[in-house]
Amino acid sequence: MKRVLILEDDDSIAELERDYLEIAGFEAEIIANGREGLQCGLEGGFDLILLDVMLPEMDGFEICRALRRETQIPILMVTARKEDIDKIRGLGLGADDYVVKPFSPSELVARVNAHLTRYERLTSLGERRLEQDGICYKGLKIQPAARRVFVREQEIPLTNRGFELLLFLAQNPNIVFSKETLLERIWGFDSLGDASTVTVHINRIREKIEEDSSRPQYIETVWGAGYRFKMD
Repeated sequence: MKRVLILEDDDSIAELERDYLEIAGFEAEIIANGREGLQCGLEGGFDLILLDVMLPEMDGFEICRALRRETQIPILMVTARKEDIDKIRGLGLGADDYVVKPFSPSELVARVNAHLTRYERLTSLGERRLEQDGICYKGLKIQPAARRVFVREQEIPLTNRGFELLLFLAQNPNIVFSKETLLERIWGFDSLGDASTVTVHINRIREKIEEDSSRPQYIETVWGAGYRFKMD
């Protein structure tokens, strides 16, 4: 049984999330305090975290940043904020998805299932068969099974989606993919997403792997078309 940690200080919303998740076959635990939730998220052995932005003692952005230093399990941020800047900030800190209140409980369960399925697939034994060779190009090394990225022998931390996006582009070099295609291929359910999410993740990847993110040598923007992994 997959375990989901719900970090939410609104009792009615937290209980609604827990009820629908339990009906769907998950085990769910609720914590209403930010600092306590972070500790539990780091030590509790959960498979996915639903993270509210506004929490007492420590907000969701701080928690997301701290969690990403230690774990790559899916993080879905849940908030009443609708401003794009808040979504961009959450995604930039490592969140895998963003759900705005009020939301459909069945949609929330669908997103939880989708993220868990994708995370499991990409860490499965079938994916580990690629470990021996990996992808190496101009100082960039990607190890699919270990889910590790190195630039000139220095390990670069990436979020789950960031890693999947980089790996997909590198496995399909010199092919231009639109933002909509990448959203569908990587996120898997484009009807629940926003193509701007792809741009946010591409920019974050560039900041980490490129020597000069304004003049990228790995992920190239093809204006009006999309992105490609440039390989000579």
